[in-house]
Amino acid sequence: MWRWLKGFFIGGLIGLAFGFALGIFFFPYIFPPPPGMELLRREETGKLVAKGTFIQPDPSDPVHTGKGEVSVYPQTVFLGNDFEVGPGPDFHVYLVPKAHIRSSSDVTDTMYVDLGRLRAFKGSQNYAIPAGVDLTTFPSVVIWCQQFSVLISPADLTFEPADHAKSD
Repeated sequence: MWRWLKGFFIGGLIGLAFGFALGIFFFPYIFPPPPGMELLRREETGKLVAKGTFIQPDPSDPVHTGKGEVSVYPQTVFLGNDFEVGPGPDFHVYLVPKAHIRSSSDVTDTMYVDLGRLRAFKGSQNYAIPAGVDLTTFPSVVIWCQQFSVLISPADLTFEPADHAKSD
């Protein structure tokens, strides 16, 4: 009887711990945050520096997906209304000093600029660029999962003419 009760108690603890871990992992899939609806304010942005489109880096990977427009201004990175990534834990927006990012190793081997945690899996969002960042040295914006060190979606930037390319 005690052996059965002890096994039941230990099994219950293991099941509770496993269920809790799964709940933390699947929480963003079950209860995603509302879509972003931030507006781009002209007084904060200045002239357009660069623009790009988020892509799915590996077409055979159905989990790590992304799409939509990104615009870079001297003080702001703006994810457009059509921006969308698959849900997941701890996504961040990075400026990366390397072009044509297509794998996680392309990001982990560089000195990126972390603009902050992704606030919504779809919709428009603004991210402030720290002062002193030379935007001409960052030809990519990526969505990155910090928890698992995985590339979610990169965007290759196309810079505007040279007179607009320097940050303030």
